[in-house]
Amino acid sequence: MESENNLKTIMAYNEGFVAQRTYEQYQYSRYPARRMVIVTCMDARLSEMLPKAMNLQGGDAKIIKNAGGLVTQPFGNIVRSILVSVYELGADEVFIVGHHECGMIGLDPEVVMDHMRDRGIGEQTLETLMHSGIDLRRWLTGFDSVRDSVENSVRIVRNHPLKPADVAIHGLIIDPQTGKLDLVVDGYEQARLSGGLES
Repeated sequence: MESENNLKTIMAYNEGFVAQRTYEQYQYSRYPARRMVIVTCMDARLSEMLPKAMNLQGGDAKIIKNAGGLVTQPFGNIVRSILVSVYELGADEVFIVGHHECGMIGLDPEVVMDHMRDRGIGEQTLETLMHSGIDLRRWLTGFDSVRDSVENSVRIVRNHPLKPADVAIHGLIIDPQTGKLDLVVDGYEQARLSGGLES
């Protein structure tokens, strides 16, 4: 496998990284300096573009990534990470950042399941999961609109029973080519309406 070279290359580089103390320039507090949490997509184009477009330095924000930058359920891993950041790490703002040209737009679960079969996942495994109450088609479905996806994710976090009223939940969309940010939801406005922020 060609990808096996990745591990060897990484481990060889890491030896020098540690020996030369390169890590020292990346030593930040575990508390986000700008008291922010960002939920965004795992798209590789955003790894450097998003922090630069938002004028963030290392250690400024907690960044949580998944496919599509989605928050799909109030008691899943993403919301848990947000709440830990708020209650234990001092964050007081959440930015849900979707992006144009997202691979989750129009993701077809049937195609994904075909790819699973191609990679050796047996039909019996898929059927067993579906008969066990796991709706793979729903679980693997993408979305049609980035804007709707961001708005829905903001709604789930904003309405969470464990979210303090003074935590602002913003929604944005970034262009992965130019870094341009479009505001979808102004979290300050919503927090004021709920009585969490002073006018």
